[in-house]
Amino acid sequence: MSLTNEQIQEIVTQFGKDKNDTGSSQVQVALLTARIRSLTDHVKINKKDNHSRRGLVLLVSQRKKLLKYMRRVNPDSYLTVTNELSIRRN
Repeated sequence: MSLTNEQIQEIVTQFGKDKNDTGSSQVQVALLTARIRSLTDHVKINKKDNHSRRGLVLLVSQRKKLLKYMRRVNPDSYLTVTNELSIRRN
């Protein structure tokens, strides 16, 4: 369910400014999206796992807050990230 170090480094190099940029909003949204997709698959298989379902809801709300912040502060990066991750089709 959690991401491996290789997956995290791949996401950081793709969305970050450099290889150590783990705190920018773009990288955080990309990491949350990867975790959300992983948990979504898990919850589809294990329908009674309510603890993971709650964690999934919390991750989605955290990503939603970050995307709202990105749209307010830097709309260009917001559009870029949402298009690359294929989320928020609006």
